Amino acid sequence: MTAFRKPQIALTSKAAPFAIRAERAADVAAREALLDASFGENRHGRTCQRLRDGRAPAAGLALSAVREGTLVGTVRLWHVSAGGRPALVLGPLAVDPACRELGIGAALMQQALAAARARGHAAVILLGDAPYYARFGFSAERTGALMLPGPFERDRLLAIEFQTGALDRAEGMIVPTGAALAKRRVVRPLQAHAA
Repeated sequence: MTAFRKPQIALTSKAAPFAIRAERAADVAAREALLDASFGENRHGRTCQRLRDGRAPAAGLALSAVREGTLVGTVRLWHVSAGGRPALVLGPLAVDPACRELGIGAALMQQALAAARARGHAAVILLGDAPYYARFGFSAERTGALMLPGPFERDRLLAIEFQTGALDRAEGMIVPTGAALAKRRVVRPLQAHAA
């Protein structure tokens, strides 16, 4: 009887594995550089940024993709009220251009959505390319009566419900509800007082 062996597959550097893990404080500089490279330095003026400014991401829902010790992808989710209904907003999702053929963006999306569902969140909203996000279950079907705090293209406001009816009667402005970022204390040296 002949024993079957698994075929040997030569891995090229392009096929190097990546890992997705919780975002760490040490990721901040690399994440910011990746976001600048992906969206431009004017990204802070975009409409969805208004939902993130001064807020912390939802607990357990800030993920980093790392390849060969380097951050190559990022995604975060944030607490919002979608016309009075609790939801999360996803974004930004970014992948290093040199790694875009490796499935990192899809893996980040799948893991972020699975984590949001596991944590009991009912719906996720994003502003993005409908054909890309449709494969994850997003559509504009539930967002027609929702608004963002700034200009946006209506057909790019998408949502997915994990709980049927989570966005029923959701109308009006999407506003941030997440925890405020902790302000860093500035420690100043004591100054001697003249007597």
